Amino acid sequence: MISKFFYKSILLIIISILITSCGKNMKPEDFKDQKPRLIIEEYLSGNVKAWGILQNRSGKVTRQFSADLNGAWDGNQLILDEKFNWSDGEIQTRQWIINKIDDHNYEGTAGDVVGTARGYSYGPAFKFEYVLLVPVKGKEMKITFDDWIFKQDDRVAINRATMTKFGIKVAELTVMFVKD
Repeated sequence: MISKFFYKSILLIIISILITSCGKNMKPEDFKDQKPRLIIEEYLSGNVKAWGILQNRSGKVTRQFSADLNGAWDGNQLILDEKFNWSDGEIQTRQWIINKIDDHNYEGTAGDVVGTARGYSYGPAFKFEYVLLVPVKGKEMKITFDDWIFKQDDRVAINRATMTKFGIKVAELTVMFVKD
């Protein structure tokens, strides 16, 4: 005789698979023929201002921030310094080192990124996938970021990131970038 616990466990696994597979159908290549083209190393070179919100998994805004980004491109590598000013007074900094592999592929590292970030650029879209060490209640938690940036025009880009843990969405980040 199979227990109710077994059936509930199987049902939970199936639901988890269905939830985590939703929204994964969008690919960077879907945007290859669209304009304006986002060349991330050009857009993030120089000074860029940003404003954003962090939402929990139910959509409630839990934090807000402004940020200053400053990038330098040497023809092969983008060094991007970020400074986040959170509404609760916290200040965070991060330095990305992003290498261009070819016209569509990038790799990046930062001090709080686990391993190597993977970037994909097509048309106005740039997708960045990475695992970030996020401080939570005095501990560091590994959170997976599925980060999409969409160029709107020469000055404005919009970023939408889904944050997951064990494949389950824990938060979303929405950011507006304005290039000086």
